[in-house]
Amino acid sequence: MQAQEPKVWSRTVRDDAGDTIFGIDVAVEEILVEHCQQWGRTQHFLVIAEGLDPGGIQFGKPGTGGPPFRLLVDPIDGTRGLMFDKRPAWCLMGAAPDRGKATRLQDIELAVMTELPTTRQATSDVLWAIRGQGAHGERHLIAAGGARPLPIVPSAATTLRHGFATVSSFFQGGKELTARLDEAILARALGPWNPEKAEVYCDQYISSGGQLAELALGRDRFVLDVRPLVHQKLGVRSSLCSRPYDLCTMLIAQEAGCVVCDPMGLPIDAPLDTTTNVAFAGYANRKLADAMIPIVREEVLRHFD
Repeated sequence: MQAQEPKVWSRTVRDDAGDTIFGIDVAVEEILVEHCQQWGRTQHFLVIAEGLDPGGIQFGKPGTGGPPFRLLVDPIDGTRGLMFDKRPAWCLMGAAPDRGKATRLQDIELAVMTELPTTRQATSDVLWAIRGQGAHGERHLIAAGGARPLPIVPSAATTLRHGFATVSSFFQGGKELTARLDEAILARALGPWNPEKAEVYCDQYISSGGQLAELALGRDRFVLDVRPLVHQKLGVRSSLCSRPYDLCTMLIAQEAGCVVCDPMGLPIDAPLDTTTNVAFAGYANRKLADAMIPIVREEVLRHFD
């Protein structure tokens, strides 16, 4: 990125079923496949990733290495911010035991997310989790080299007041519906609007994995993405929403103590693919979730049922 202009990375290469693929995406796909080929010499696994064959790509031979697994990958989650050198993106990876096509997002047992920095950054964070073993992190020094431990401590606040709370509304289409839902949730959570105070803040970070990282690292308190419901309400059959690969590292936020669920407060259930639209909600801690989930559920049903 330091050697080439943003227009090189932001050029449209192709439109896939999952999303538009830009120049920077193609460059990373090649790196991903190369590393998987090397790994396939000692391990058998299936990679499912945005930009690759929708059915996944097999690496290694059956019987090679340990038990076979499925690796769900979003090589760059947050392409649009990164390709203009505007905001970091994340590389997301989640590994689940291979149960064939029946493998689900909830089956992921190990997740790793790596921050992809802008050219102005001096550090890059890496977060990971193994189910039942908590969340862990490192902050890598890009120029100097080396790394130091990064505490993963979500906010313990039990209210949205004086914190970041976002209902995702990234793209054209449905913004009016989303805004109505946003205002309704805040009115019930905080009471009447006080025009003399800025009591809750919004961060439209175009990266679902990045949003969950903000929760886990204590920067955000609440995020809600109901784009699939908005588009259904508008009669749109196929839409650009979060996909399973965007949420393949939600285990990290959950292991840190955050609550990540569907808008109704139920576990997220989705196949390991690149096309299923997924709505989700994230809360910084259990107490906040217990207070907010009934509000979110009722308002989502009222606006989209």
